[in-house]
Amino acid sequence: MAEDKAETQAFTPGPGYRQFKGRDEFPSNILHGTLACAIWIGSMHFNVSLLLFSFLFLPFSKFLLVVGVLLIFAVLPIDHNSKFGLRLARYICQHMSSYFPATLHVEDINDFHPDRAYVLGYAPHSVLPIGVVTLAERTGFMPLPKLKCLTSSPVFYTPFLRHIWTWLGASPATRKNFCSLLEAGYTCIVVPGGVQETFLMRHDSEVAFLKSRRGFVRIAIEKGCPLVPVFAFGQSHAFKWWKPRSKFLLQLSRAIKFVPMLFWGAFGTPIPYQHPMNVVVGKPIYVKRNPQPTTEEVLEVHGQFVKALQDLFERHKGRVGYADQSLKIL
Repeated sequence: MAEDKAETQAFTPGPGYRQFKGRDEFPSNILHGTLACAIWIGSMHFNVSLLLFSFLFLPFSKFLLVVGVLLIFAVLPIDHNSKFGLRLARYICQHMSSYFPATLHVEDINDFHPDRAYVLGYAPHSVLPIGVVTLAERTGFMPLPKLKCLTSSPVFYTPFLRHIWTWLGASPATRKNFCSLLEAGYTCIVVPGGVQETFLMRHDSEVAFLKSRRGFVRIAIEKGCPLVPVFAFGQSHAFKWWKPRSKFLLQLSRAIKFVPMLFWGAFGTPIPYQHPMNVVVGKPIYVKRNPQPTTEEVLEVHGQFVKALQDLFERHKGRVGYADQSLKIL
């Protein structure tokens, strides 16, 4: 556990700097914003609530019917190009961007080219990395026409949720899928800290679990794709949470790919609090393509990425209202 305390000069916007304010780009209201959040985030709770209600208040035969219907939706093929699905995804992205509101800051928009694939390393994970909505293809802020967000595999076996998140641009976070997407020209958003970062998160500071996470760096080198540090300020305030701390819970979290914890938002619901969110995109770290990078190469580029993320945090924390906040890179 360590924290890079090097002094970093505050960011001064240059000619390539761009700022996209969700509330200015997508006029909305509290009703549409709440509905968008409920569809994206509340769909997780819907399955649990439906099962509990059916088990407690319906005859056992009807409960089995509900289970059967959910199992069908867990394997039902997804039409990735569904017009309804893509319209729904655009609705969610635009109204959620306005809801918080969320603002995307890009240090230099000219560093990004639509015909190139990038690996966006996003931190922190928090309870849910909902700030990725500002980067989504359906939101349209980034000048990248092909974007995917790599997500924990259990999502794609969860009824309803798998459809919604697929339409939003989520894709399974497996090595094979990651490589295939980059080869096909897709920019991939990865949250390297994953489940363990959620387990380690704290109330008094931001946490990025990065020091042992090198797989995404290796794949970026193998495919010759630039690495881009991304940090979401304010995301950790979207929910309040409580979780026990134990080695057993960590082992369980790794096994089931999510952290069993209590979290809640507005009025104790799954709807996040309306807390301003600022997502900052740094400058790309260019790498030389090497299908078989050495451990030394991976460590060197990984070190560059960790430093770039720390510097990005320090450069921007004051200008977005978090001057007293610290980032612990573990």
